[in-house]
Amino acid sequence: MMKTLLVRGMLAGLIAGVLAFGFAYAFGEPSVNAAIGLEESGGGHAHSHDASAPPAAPEEEELVPRDIQSTLGLLTGVLVYGVAIGGLLSLAFAFAQGRLGSLRPRVTALLLTAGAFTVVFLVPFLKYPANPPAVGQPGTIGSRTELYFGFVAVSLLVGIFATVFGRKLADRLGAWNGFLLAAAGYLVVIGVVAWLMPVVDEVPATFPASTLWGFRTASVGTQVTLWLALGLAFGAFAEKALTRRTAVAA
Repeated sequence: MMKTLLVRGMLAGLIAGVLAFGFAYAFGEPSVNAAIGLEESGGGHAHSHDASAPPAAPEEEELVPRDIQSTLGLLTGVLVYGVAIGGLLSLAFAFAQGRLGSLRPRVTALLLTAGAFTVVFLVPFLKYPANPPAVGQPGTIGSRTELYFGFVAVSLLVGIFATVFGRKLADRLGAWNGFLLAAAGYLVVIGVVAWLMPVVDEVPATFPASTLWGFRTASVGTQVTLWLALGLAFGAFAEKALTRRTAVAA
């Protein structure tokens, strides 16, 4: 059954990846192209130019053309991400099914997907939102990436602990009270962590707010499309597989 769930989770991730690619291409690429145009024209850089500094070296030609990046490259990245998330979701589902009460497999899958979306993407995005090209200093890319993924790891770890303690509290106080206390504990801990972690704000004052807003809105929309499609597809696949197994066993 574990192998069956894993395969179905990866298949659901593949389907979700295709849908997310369509959303990202339709709504995200226009703002990316606009930001790249600003960067090439010199209007989107956050750093100032020192007249006494030596002239900058000419930019190297891109190894991958922009039309490939926005189509095949984007599709490949989203599909790999979707399949990986789908596989991990199936493993989490195999562990959680039956431990969250007498919930249908479809409901369990949707709850897991909603929780994972919140702790893996939404909360880290609120602290370190995505930025389009031409935003941010080139020398801080490494540190910004480390801060983001570090915050994702902390959010995921705190979310796991909150789930475990919430399940124990539910046995004593009831499911609803246990959920509320676990969610409140997660918000308090992650709020303190977010307050302690450095603030990163490198958006140039001259960068168009509409382009920045469009890019971030499209980023959220792409993730919502992927996670929602993943939860619905995997929930249907898992429920069908478990129902068939129960029928065979009976």
